[in-house]
Amino acid sequence: MTPFPELLFEQRLVAILRARTPAPLVEVAMALVDGGVRCLEITLPSPGSLDAVRELTGKLGDEVAVGMGTVLSAAEVRQAADAGASFVVSPDHNPEVVAAADELGLGSLPGAFTPTEIVAAWRGRPSAVKVFPASVLGPEFFSAVRAPLPDIPLVATGGVDLVGAASFLRHGCAAVGVGGPLLGTALDGGQPAALAVEQIRERAVAFVQVCRRGSA
Repeated sequence: MTPFPELLFEQRLVAILRARTPAPLVEVAMALVDGGVRCLEITLPSPGSLDAVRELTGKLGDEVAVGMGTVLSAAEVRQAADAGASFVVSPDHNPEVVAAADELGLGSLPGAFTPTEIVAAWRGRPSAVKVFPASVLGPEFFSAVRAPLPDIPLVATGGVDLVGAASFLRHGCAAVGVGGPLLGTALDGGQPAALAVEQIRERAVAFVQVCRRGSA
């Protein structure tokens, strides 16, 4: 199996699937994979998230990393691992989450916002540090932070669209996490399923291309 960090740093993109009500998580995830996405994050609070991770890991095998997002405790890390997730993502930095992920052989992306939080999160040796919400900070923040901290891989997440993805990557991000700009309203019932799936596939192709070359 290709390790999660290797997939993350090669493609430089994590697709984030988040739903407030029951939604076609697996169908949408498969459309993303058809468009070339290789790292999928399904948020734990989304209805049916654990079942979706189980189904996707069974369907996709080793070529796609399926992870669980909004993981806030060691107990939730264990839930993710039991479902077959290969990595966990958090909006905050909880050392217990990173330690549990490491113990269970999962990658981890703890969340941070400031340089102090970034360094504290990196001390646990996660796969990378998620900086959230990235759109509030802007791309220039990342080049400024990476000047004194060049060895910490940062994943810009939150409000990242196609043009923004290129800019964040140019300013030194190792990868970007993208939700709404990839999925549109596919997970809130705003589009007919067939139309949504085709649009997601097209958006996925565009994001994959931009992230691989780092510019729009």
